[in-house]
Amino acid sequence: MMRERILRVFLVVESVFFLAAIYPITTSLWKMAAQGETMMLSIYFALGVFLLLAVRTPSEHRSLIAFAGWANVAHGLVMSLMAIGMPAGRRELLFATLLCLVVGVPLIVLTPPRASTRAKLTASAT
Repeated sequence: MMRERILRVFLVVESVFFLAAIYPITTSLWKMAAQGETMMLSIYFALGVFLLLAVRTPSEHRSLIAFAGWANVAHGLVMSLMAIGMPAGRRELLFATLLCLVVGVPLIVLTPPRASTRAKLTASAT
């Protein structure tokens, strides 16, 4: 029960963080200066919407939560590898890597168990 409460709080915080991407998206589009970053932010914005919807019943959105966690870890890994070859942007890439890991790892750890595992845990608790 406590684990699910922590997951819900984390999902809300992360969703708000992702939804905040709407500001740089709209300003970039308004100036007609959209680049790759804008496209990536639009994906994170959409993910934030669906993670916010998952707050009510996280166990029903297990795969979405796991995807969000693993996608952030993968993105962080790619950015850390890019940092090796890009001395000029290394600091920003490593900071973004850290941010992706701070977002992704807790989601992986807090992903609700499968329904079959949850049923076994419930049965053994009674």
